Amino acid sequence: MGVIHELPVELSNQIAAGEVIERPASVVKELVENSIDAKATQVLITVQQSGMKSIEVNDNGKGIAADDVEVAFLPHTTSKISNGRDLFNVKTLGFRGEALASIASISKLTVLTSTDGKSAVKAKFSGSELVKKETFARSIGTTMLVEDIFFNTPARLKYVKSLHTELNRIVDIVDRLAMGHPEISFRLIHEGKDLVWTSGNNNLQQTIAGIYGRTIASHMFQFQNSDPDYEIQGFFSKPDTTRSNRSYISLILNGRYIKNFQLTNAVVRGYGSKLMVARYPIAVIDIKMDPSLVDINVHPTKQEVRLSNEGHIGDLISDGIKKRLSQQNLIPDAVKNLGRKETKKLDTYKPEQISFDDVETIDKISEPLKQTEVAQPQVKPQTERFETLTDGKPIFKDPVHLKSWDERLKSEADKVKVIKSDEPQVDDEKKGFPELRYIGQIHGTYLVAESQDGFYLLDQHAAQERVNYEYYRQEIGKVSQDQQKLLVPIVLDYPNSESILIREKKPVLESIGLYLDDFGQNSFVVNTHPTWFVPGQEESTIKEMVDYVLNDSKISVASFREKNAIMMSCKRAIKANHHLTDQEAIELLHNLTKAENPYNCPHGRPVLVEFSNKDLEKMFKRIQDPHDTRESE
Repeated sequence: MGVIHELPVELSNQIAAGEVIERPASVVKELVENSIDAKATQVLITVQQSGMKSIEVNDNGKGIAADDVEVAFLPHTTSKISNGRDLFNVKTLGFRGEALASIASISKLTVLTSTDGKSAVKAKFSGSELVKKETFARSIGTTMLVEDIFFNTPARLKYVKSLHTELNRIVDIVDRLAMGHPEISFRLIHEGKDLVWTSGNNNLQQTIAGIYGRTIASHMFQFQNSDPDYEIQGFFSKPDTTRSNRSYISLILNGRYIKNFQLTNAVVRGYGSKLMVARYPIAVIDIKMDPSLVDINVHPTKQEVRLSNEGHIGDLISDGIKKRLSQQNLIPDAVKNLGRKETKKLDTYKPEQISFDDVETIDKISEPLKQTEVAQPQVKPQTERFETLTDGKPIFKDPVHLKSWDERLKSEADKVKVIKSDEPQVDDEKKGFPELRYIGQIHGTYLVAESQDGFYLLDQHAAQERVNYEYYRQEIGKVSQDQQKLLVPIVLDYPNSESILIREKKPVLESIGLYLDDFGQNSFVVNTHPTWFVPGQEESTIKEMVDYVLNDSKISVASFREKNAIMMSCKRAIKANHHLTDQEAIELLHNLTKAENPYNCPHGRPVLVEFSNKDLEKMFKRIQDPHDTRESE
């Protein structure tokens, strides 16, 4: 007798759920994406115990037809594709037909939906099994209530992290979806507290303000770049507003949040050397392209996609950011930076309760995670959400009347200070690099200079690093044939594995004028070197160059030249505690003003900081609040 048999539907659904539903945030993602596909303009997400107890998604979309309610929870049922051609031209967020069946298989799910605003269908499922179906009444839209997630698959619970971590994941998902769809108003409530609430007025910068805060949003630069196949636009932070990881870079492809390492690196690459080492910007990049040029059917969660011409898209992103940054003055304001504190998102969940009845500025909306305890409204238990009227007809009790949501937001728009997204807020007087007049030196390390608008402190080492870097970057790129012959050749010995790699990468080394000749089985000899090498540092410089190749076997010629230009600029820069003559300092300032990027050293550290005239007047109390000194009569 054979041992191969067909799995029961319940078991196959649970297996599929393991791929699609990894944690409560996965439930939120799939349900909210369905609301977006249903053309909802308002989506309310209410969670209890970080989603472990319950997740409710309420929208005002098109709803599900009564005849489709049961079918929607069967495996691989969908309204969004019909044939193989549709699979390669997907314009919706959900299409695989796995999500609802997977969610229902590992939870207790209740759906209430209406397509006409008169009659509605309420259906209850428990572990994929339909428990009850009845007629209700509610406005147009759908409510999905998911309770006791993983109740019948307890083994999955050991992979669930702390409640704080799971809530963090949910907020992150809602944030990304909101940035991908600024035309939709999203509201996320946890234990009666508002964590996310966006206006849905199709202003991306205002949506960013609601997530990251008004201060960050108002100091982000807008950019766009396009060609016949791709349209790219978005916002990115100033080089001095960064985070310690890449998670604040959001890539939105045709309204879908995706993860793509190459495109994320393209954002960082657009900054060039303006970023500090191991620091990453805040950015929201919106990519529009023909759906036929992207394959989103490579992973059940649909966050990993396969793109056509990925390298070209990356170039459009980096070139757009680079061009936008070249138009800005990037000198940090010294006084403002003294008091700046970098806040971490979701350190603790004690957000300020926001009422649209008394909000005065967007600041209150854009800082949902303030560390302030306030009185919270009483939230009715989930069991009270459905009730029966005296005539016996059941009706849905909507927690937030979606019909009135538009009016509340519209009335609030008059009170909210709108951030203009067409032009970042940059002071008119800060256009271009200032003309600097040298004043003096502090402790042999910092230079003091003045301009018409204030005075500046410059790090002399960083300033000369920048000047040197741009010189060496140009010289290394020329690959001059001018070689300096060594009186004593340098012999380099390496193990077998490294010798093979060095031989493979000889063309990369030769691209900057470094020639290694075989000298035995595992040895190389260097007889000449480029004339721009620092005298006395030839051997150490050559070894460092070879180390670059050994540490990164896939290093490109452009990257190799960049690394060597940075290394050479640092080696030949003035060190701290080195006193300069007035003429040397003046010459350094003159060379800095001619640099392509005079604001940062090659490692991203600031070259200079500014003290504006207004800052000086404030420090010395020349600007004070007006007082009426007249004696009363």
